[in-house]
Amino acid sequence: VVTNGRRHPQRPPKAYPGELIYARVIDINGSQCTLELKVASIKNDLKHFSEWHNSDRVNAFWGERGTAEQHKAYLKKQLVDPHVIPVIGHIDGTPFGYFEIYWAKEDNIAPFADSHDYDRGFHALVGDTPYRGPHVVSHWIASLTHYCFLADPRTMRVMLEPRADNDKFINYLNVSGYCREKDFNFPHKRAALMTISREHFFESHP
Repeated sequence: VVTNGRRHPQRPPKAYPGELIYARVIDINGSQCTLELKVASIKNDLKHFSEWHNSDRVNAFWGERGTAEQHKAYLKKQLVDPHVIPVIGHIDGTPFGYFEIYWAKEDNIAPFADSHDYDRGFHALVGDTPYRGPHVVSHWIASLTHYCFLADPRTMRVMLEPRADNDKFINYLNVSGYCREKDFNFPHKRAALMTISREHFFESHP
């Protein structure tokens, strides 16, 4: 299959909006909580999705401030794109963040990362302030990475491309086992290529 001039495998059908694709029990400050990843649903998620993007903190990195209608159109586009799964993260039923899990081969990162057929990556946005910080970040980084490796046994590498000056998030990724392969220039930002291999993930997350 060829998308935007890039040859890649045919991707499997995506889960439906609102469908649970991953769940695990995590420990936050001594309390047992359930972290869930569900495919974004316009009906259920547009309100908080729009509120998150209109916060100064999120807009500084995503640049998607706008109206609810604009955010609805954005979500619709992601929901029909075969190379992306837009996901809402929940902790004990409360939505806390938005993530885009993508196949790297047909993503904009491909020419910078020497992407293989089944490499994956994700973009991350934590909307609710109480769920920011190291006590939660390590859990959702591990959970999203775990999902990527579980979803297809042929996925050997997961990657992210945060802004090169986003030192806090890059440090969180380092602590979670990711390595900084290089920095490179996207048209809209200077980015750091952060990657983790299947072997290293399962060795460091028993």
